[in-house]
Amino acid sequence: MIISTENLVKTFTIGSSTVHALDGVDLQIRERDLVAVTGASGSGKTTLMNIIGCLARPDSGKYFLNGEDVSTLSKDKLAEIRNRSIGFVFQSYSLLARTSALENVELPLLYAGIKNSKEKAKHSLDIVGLAERMTHEPNQLSGGERQRVAIARALVTEPSIILADEPTGNLDSKTSEEILGIFEKLHDAGMTILVVSHDPEIAARCGRVITMKDGKIIEDRRKESA
Repeated sequence: MIISTENLVKTFTIGSSTVHALDGVDLQIRERDLVAVTGASGSGKTTLMNIIGCLARPDSGKYFLNGEDVSTLSKDKLAEIRNRSIGFVFQSYSLLARTSALENVELPLLYAGIKNSKEKAKHSLDIVGLAERMTHEPNQLSGGERQRVAIARALVTEPSIILADEPTGNLDSKTSEEILGIFEKLHDAGMTILVVSHDPEIAARCGRVITMKDGKIIEDRRKESA
């Protein structure tokens, strides 16, 4: 399994109340899965993604990524794993203004000290169909093009998994369809992709749908053909 969790628990204190964001979550995701995690606001899906993405730690329980127990690693070690193994795509794109698409995609490689960063960034932009827009800055790109840049940036380090948080949330239906098509092509090419979304269209397009409520997984459905 590329991802495996055992009895993950995460709580938050709000005033005098304790909220169980995750309440004993057991989850296994195999390589090349295309998974949608759905549920109402407050169901725990974003907290689960943050832990899987090494952006947060569980209060208790274990999390294995590529066979490595990462649930108790230091912040520096978690940062190394994020840079090496995980690509992130966010609803808000998280691109740097006044910085070209090429430079935005190149940034993770520069941080990691990887050689040939510019050529690798160009290749990632080509994968998402933006080779001709690489010199444009975010304010010169449409919402769909900005999300393509974000996907290219997620791909550029050749991660083992892509985590996408509401990747079509700011897009119209036609552009959302294009972005979903890119994810499907990446999945067909062998990527493992986990998408957190309220969008039923995303769930319909994924081979596996995990539904959360009150910090628990209440349904885990895999399509027969997936």
